[in-house]
Order: sequence, then C-alpha cells, then structure tokens
Amino acid sequence: MTTPPVFDAAFRAKLTELMVWRRDVRRFIAHKPVSPDLVAELLETAALAPSVGNSQPWRFVLVEDAARRAKVIANFERANKDALSDYSGEKARLYAGLKLAGLKEAPVHLAVFADEGTGQGHGLGRRTMPEMLDYSAVMAVYGFWLAARAVGLGAGWVSIFEPEALTRDLDVPADWKLVAYLCVGWPEEEQATPELERAGWEHRRSVDQQILKR
Repeated sequence: MTTPPVFDAAFRAKLTELMVWRRDVRRFIAHKPVSPDLVAELLETAALAPSVGNSQPWRFVLVEDAARRAKVIANFERANKDALSDYSGEKARLYAGLKLAGLKEAPVHLAVFADEGTGQGHGLGRRTMPEMLDYSAVMAVYGFWLAARAVGLGAGWVSIFEPEALTRDLDVPADWKLVAYLCVGWPEEEQATPELERAGWEHRRSVDQQILKR
C-alpha cells in the first residue's frame, strides 16, 4: 500500500494563495517564448484531472500555424463585434474598452476539446448526464491553469468565438466539442484582483451569497 503525502497547513495556505493569484490573463509580454518542454509538462499535469467513467475525453490542440491563428483571431473579432451589439449605454462603453483576449501577443494558443465520440469509459456515468464529458475536460483546463500559474505563466480563457467555425478551421474530428481556447504566456503584470472587477464590469460575490441550504 502506498503511503499518501501529508499536506500540512503551510501547503494548504500556499494552495489557496495559488488560487487567489490564478487570474484570467489577457496581457502578455508579447511573443516572449515558452519552452515546449514546459508546455508538455503542464499538459501532463492537466491530464491528471478526474473524468467521468475514467473516460479522459480531453483533447489538446496546440495551434502553432500562423494561418490558422489568423483565422482564430478573425473569428474572435467577428464574435466580439456581434457581442458588443448586445449592450447599450454605459455597458456598451465599458465593453468596448475591455481587453478580452491576448490572441495576438500570447506565444502559446491551446484549444481544448471534449471527444464526445470516445468509447473510453464505456459510457459509465453519462447516461443521464452526457455533459459530464465536457465537465471532465473543464477539470483538465483548470488543472492546466493552476499548474501554469505555479510556474509564473498566465492563461486566458477566450470564449468569444463561433465554435463551429473554429472547429472547422482547426481541422479536428467533427465529434470533438470545443470546451476552451487558452492564450498562454508570461504576464505583462501580476494582479490578484480579476481584471473585470478592476474595470468596473462586475464584482465577485461573497461565498455566503452562493450557498443554499435545504
């Protein structure tokens, strides 16, 4: 029997601190490279995530081709323009001033998909909640995010896309569902407070506002 490690109070405090400083980063030191070996190490950590039925549905796509990146950026710009039209007045002014992606500066583009056609796991746990495959992939994203922050890297999750077009442009199997598109690189600045909060878009709610007892 393997003896599990002991996570003492100092470790737990550091873990909480890591989560506090895990911010959605959109401002990177432009084109400062990230070692491919480091990216591979972070993906190994991400793949330790739990998954429904041990299905491990995450599929990682490193988008390195300049032409594909250009299509990703164009996709974002179209979707962002459309999203702006949903707002008016002060919210529209605020939205127009937000930096919502670091696609042009980040040296690493990582798309994360859920393989909804996978036979691994034999369907266990998915009969009534098939979306658990997507949630499993999200767990891998969060593991990658924390591991990146622990080595000083920043990651930004970009969700303003036309997902079907992006999937086609990346030429992945049709039964892969886009879960996340991450910009990864060395942060231009370090902040513990979310950028959207600093910009006045939205404030974090207290935990007691998010707990319901029955």
